[in-house]
Amino acid sequence: MERRTFIKKTGASTAFLGLGGLSLQSCSKEIRHITILHTNDVHSHIDTFPSSHSRYANLGGVAKRASLVSSIRNENPNTLLLDAGDIFQGTPYFNFYGGELEFKLMSMLKYDAATIGNHDFDNGIDGLLAQMPHADFELLSANYDFKNTVMDAHVKPYKVFMIDGIKVGVYGLGIELDGLVTKKLYKETQYLDPFEIAQDTESVLKNEKGCDLVICLSHLGYDYQSKTKPSDLILASKTSYTDLIIGGHTHTFLEKPTVTQNKIGKDVLVNQVGCFGINLGRIDFYFDQLKNSQSEGVTITV
Repeated sequence: MERRTFIKKTGASTAFLGLGGLSLQSCSKEIRHITILHTNDVHSHIDTFPSSHSRYANLGGVAKRASLVSSIRNENPNTLLLDAGDIFQGTPYFNFYGGELEFKLMSMLKYDAATIGNHDFDNGIDGLLAQMPHADFELLSANYDFKNTVMDAHVKPYKVFMIDGIKVGVYGLGIELDGLVTKKLYKETQYLDPFEIAQDTESVLKNEKGCDLVICLSHLGYDYQSKTKPSDLILASKTSYTDLIIGGHTHTFLEKPTVTQNKIGKDVLVNQVGCFGINLGRIDFYFDQLKNSQSEGVTITV
């Protein structure tokens, strides 16, 4: 497969994954179109930033995001809405309601899945459990072992979605909690090596579940000066079947997905859309009859 190159076009970016020279126009009747929408590090920001804000005047807000998501779903019903963690903490809404409002609103927006960030433990693991009845979406984390905690059986390592005949496997990864979260908050939650877990999980999704598209929801962080610290870019280089890594934690504003290579020389998309619900990530995958794919990615300001 040739390395994907990006072509700038009206603010969007298109990555070609190798359709053997087949254009969208030449096979439009056979193309299946899957849209992936995503957020990260919303941090309990419910309202639009005020017009007086020095950096984000009139940006963000759940109501505006809901309108945008609805419009995109009307355009393409074959859409997944995902979040890469740190849903909680950052405004008085969390201080007063403990995450109830955030989960209820995400459920109203019909999020399909989210992973768990370090700040999602800020009311403790019991506080997280208390909000689970308000979450009508899957919480995914493959490398947090909750078996000796109250969250056991409430979090899945992955979920497979069937969308217009395309199998989409989504799995979650979290950052090491020690040093970021007080032990009394996460209690007996065990952190497992994210790279080993990612390799095991993507293999299950690809080889056992037969997924056509494999997505990781990662709260590891995009990149760090220390290359010994797990990050999304290192994760991409160590995986074989993951097609898209949707990241969080580092509040990295990417105008377009980064294209990097996995350990077998194939391309991986890595994306992150900043923080506070200011942006919505959108990546469109197009599958031909042989389920070869082509993708298009853009960051949309809310």
